[in-house]
Amino acid sequence: MPYLVARRQLVLPGELLADGDYSVGRNAYKEGGKVYASVVGLSNVEARTVSVVALKGCYIPMVGDLVIGKVIDLRLSGWVMDINSPYTAVLSTSEAFGRAFNSRKDEMTDFLDIGDLVVAKVAAFDRTRDAALTIRGSGLGKISEGHIVKITPTKIPRVIGRRGSMVSLLQRETGCQVTVGQNGLILVSGRSPEAEAAVIQAIYTIEQEAHTTGLTDKIAQLLRQRSVMRS
Repeated sequence: MPYLVARRQLVLPGELLADGDYSVGRNAYKEGGKVYASVVGLSNVEARTVSVVALKGCYIPMVGDLVIGKVIDLRLSGWVMDINSPYTAVLSTSEAFGRAFNSRKDEMTDFLDIGDLVVAKVAAFDRTRDAALTIRGSGLGKISEGHIVKITPTKIPRVIGRRGSMVSLLQRETGCQVTVGQNGLILVSGRSPEAEAAVIQAIYTIEQEAHTTGLTDKIAQLLRQRSVMRS
């Protein structure tokens, strides 16, 4: 059976999106073999996974999400993180040190202190307790340089683009490293302040015009006008 609405069509909660052998992604649910929207947003289907890009809303953690968090408290069990969500998160000492924490030998603030930022992944979450984070993996850990850009979390899929096309464009045209957190925080680290500023301007443009068509071409033109293309 077909996908029943046009891609990037505005849909309402409860609206039928697809009927048949489809998987459900963000902001969609399945009943009786049919997929429905759970929020107001723009419909999308990719590799037979149906989802909705919400037009507004807060970040709710999902296992596997890449997030950028800020240390806001220390506990014996680990660091409490603000992840730009109604839910806080915890990075355990065992995750950080790779072994059992010894309070007589180990000093938590030598590793992370209040105010420090990290790139992490959501390892566990069930809405009944804080999300558990991990920093084990390539590209994860304490942030030591770059600028943090904060946008509406629901606009993050447009910053990433289909199959990563938009974030790839930002990186290719400017030479910057762009790390996109699903929680609405983006780390931009570049070869010059001008290149970083161009990426930041582009990200805010994407946020403001996420609902429009032809956005990739517009962002490419914006970057080229600022003469930050890689030589």
